[in-house]
Amino acid sequence: MADFETIVVSGAPTGRFLEGIIVGTPKPGTMLQLDAGVAAVNGRMSWEVFNGAADGEQALVAILLEDSLQGKTVDDAFVTGTYGRLYCPIPGDEMQVRHNNVAGTADDVVIGDKLIVDDGTGKFNVTTGSPESEPFIALEAKVDPTADSLVHVMYTGH
Repeated sequence: MADFETIVVSGAPTGRFLEGIIVGTPKPGTMLQLDAGVAAVNGRMSWEVFNGAADGEQALVAILLEDSLQGKTVDDAFVTGTYGRLYCPIPGDEMQVRHNNVAGTADDVVIGDKLIVDDGTGKFNVTTGSPESEPFIALEAKVDPTADSLVHVMYTGH
């Protein structure tokens, strides 16, 4: 089981770091989207939990990072109005993402499973259906993972 203290676990990551104002109470490792209903504040846009049209929808992959500048950990949730940093990975980047525990399912994760983003939570599930995008593959196995647990993954770019 991976036990990292940061969301981005690749050495010398070369993806794109973003920053903005967080809306809601997401935890690090959650996928966010621009909050188009809120004007920029001091040149920074607001970001909310991913809420597309369906699970696995193709979208900008922007993962909320821990607020280490204020002494927070990967388990500390943000609050509305807090400044936050996000990371847009490139293929091969290793990260930790939040697992979505779907009620009534086993939710086990096996190494190599493809993961999709869950619409409305910004957390990740093992692929179901015919998604537009499967941006991550699991690099660790998890049996009966709990909601909000972190999963070690690699970004595929798909």
